[in-house]
Amino acid sequence: MRVVLSTYGSRGDVQPLAGLAVKLRELGAQVRVCAPPDEEFAQRLAAAGVEMVPVGDPVRGQVGGKPPAPGDFPRRVAALVAKFHEAVAEAAEPGGVVVATGLFPAVAGAQAAAEVVGARFVYVALQPTMLPSPHHRPFEYPSQPYRPGLTGNRELWEDNVRTMNALFGEQVNAHRASVGLPTVDNVRDHVFTDRPWLATDQVLGPWPQPAEREVVQTGAWLLVDGRPLPARLSAFLDAGDPPVYVGFGSMPLHGAPDAARVVVEAARAHGRRVVLARGWAELALAGAGADGDADCFAVGEVNQQALFPRVAAVVHHGGAGTVTAAALAGTPQVVVPQMVDQPYWAERVAELGVGAAHEGAVPTVESLTVALGRALAPEAAVRAAAVAGELRTDGAELAAKLLLG
Repeated sequence: MRVVLSTYGSRGDVQPLAGLAVKLRELGAQVRVCAPPDEEFAQRLAAAGVEMVPVGDPVRGQVGGKPPAPGDFPRRVAALVAKFHEAVAEAAEPGGVVVATGLFPAVAGAQAAAEVVGARFVYVALQPTMLPSPHHRPFEYPSQPYRPGLTGNRELWEDNVRTMNALFGEQVNAHRASVGLPTVDNVRDHVFTDRPWLATDQVLGPWPQPAEREVVQTGAWLLVDGRPLPARLSAFLDAGDPPVYVGFGSMPLHGAPDAARVVVEAARAHGRRVVLARGWAELALAGAGADGDADCFAVGEVNQQALFPRVAAVVHHGGAGTVTAAALAGTPQVVVPQMVDQPYWAERVAELGVGAAHEGAVPTVESLTVALGRALAPEAAVRAAAVAGELRTDGAELAAKLLLG
């Protein structure tokens, strides 16, 4: 059977699909991943032995560049829908499976392609807050704020249908009509389907009950990373007490240009060395070089599965993948949430007692020193180790068996 996995987003969207693709291939499926053409994604998929179909423009340039003009939004939505429809339709086969996540227009394009080809379609959310539930609010789009007077979660999710139709309905339906598919009144629920999947760990990101829709929660889709740490980084780790890891992944941190200095000073306030991940924000600090002779060591892309068990705490943006990696390592974490689902993950870290949620997206030395103090407290380490023992690592395997069963 041929399975097409599709996403348009950052590493946090691509890597789970790579983990699923490996398990599908082990079970005998033919797998292709439609994803942005960023070099780091191509390298990661190639290292896992997964065939990649590049679609659209690189994501990193868009994240770090100027925000698109409001008038350009409809054109970009239409382009994503069309490009992912074309790529997925070419890669899929009748009777096969299409699995999609990431930005909504890309998912809508993949879903329309599955309809045209005659393949089964599965929408997967990589965080619970993407799916309608009475237990949490929908993400608020800056251009489509909540209507005044709406406070209940059910009311907000009902209004979210209007929001999604306003943002994407015209372009999605125009494309559907152009390929011979009927238009839909509710683009959100049509694309999300009446039985979406949720690829999060049941402890870290549960699907609370009672719920008003059936959700298939598989567990997180993990990609085993066997890469060794760079020799100089290993030497730095061996040269003293466990440092604090700081990295904000794909977040550009436009609102916090001094983030590198802030996080290093906060760690130093607790007598800790720092491993500083440059990330898409290109974090840098004098003295944070690759020579390992200072109290800071700067790294590029690195194996978190090997690094996180060797650090005292992980300070990060709250992406689902980083939250899961730190939790599996049994390492306390500080989440400085920037957008979308990241406040949810910050709350979960605090609720589980495995670290601290920083209040707001822009840390100061004082605010981060306080949050880091909570994460470095002995009770946080004890709790993080306990939660690590409760997490499952077979989510991708379970999902692969469900898709092929």
